[in-house]
Amino acid sequence: MTTILLARHGETDWNVERRVQGHFDTPLNDTGRGQARSLAEELADEPIDAVYSSDLMRAHETARIVAAKRGLEVTAIRDLRERNFGTWEGLTDEEIYVRHPQARDRSWQEWGDAETRDEMADRVLCALHRIAETHPEQAVLVVSHGGPLRAVLRHCAIDDVERIDNCHVVRVEALDGRLRGVD
Repeated sequence: MTTILLARHGETDWNVERRVQGHFDTPLNDTGRGQARSLAEELADEPIDAVYSSDLMRAHETARIVAAKRGLEVTAIRDLRERNFGTWEGLTDEEIYVRHPQARDRSWQEWGDAETRDEMADRVLCALHRIAETHPEQAVLVVSHGGPLRAVLRHCAIDDVERIDNCHVVRVEALDGRLRGVD
């Protein structure tokens, strides 16, 4: 069994502005770096054998801050990225609501030329399975984004996953090609 600690990246200015980031490569802000340092402290007593992250700088920097405390390297994987929101990336929530009032309904899933939730979930779950196969009987930290974390939690049948705070950690276990939520 592989234990996977999934963490969302630290805060960015675009998080504060409620701007859709998707694949746009935004850095952590000072608050986000502080959150990453707090995450490193929170996980100080956790066994972690390897650290992976999305290749986007907000996730990779968060992972590097945690890994540095342990002398570990971070492996960046493109498939751990946030959902690609296409031409909607960079828009604020309000700009989206003006252009598409139906977006206020959280069940509305039409994002123009965006990657679908299922496409994103498939690539993230495949990446986690590859990581688990590489690290049997180990504990791995994976720093990613809100969308991928929600996709994993939905896959594990964990409810109430709409809001995931920056640097929030969720534990899952991988065994025999299956993922299950621990907490």
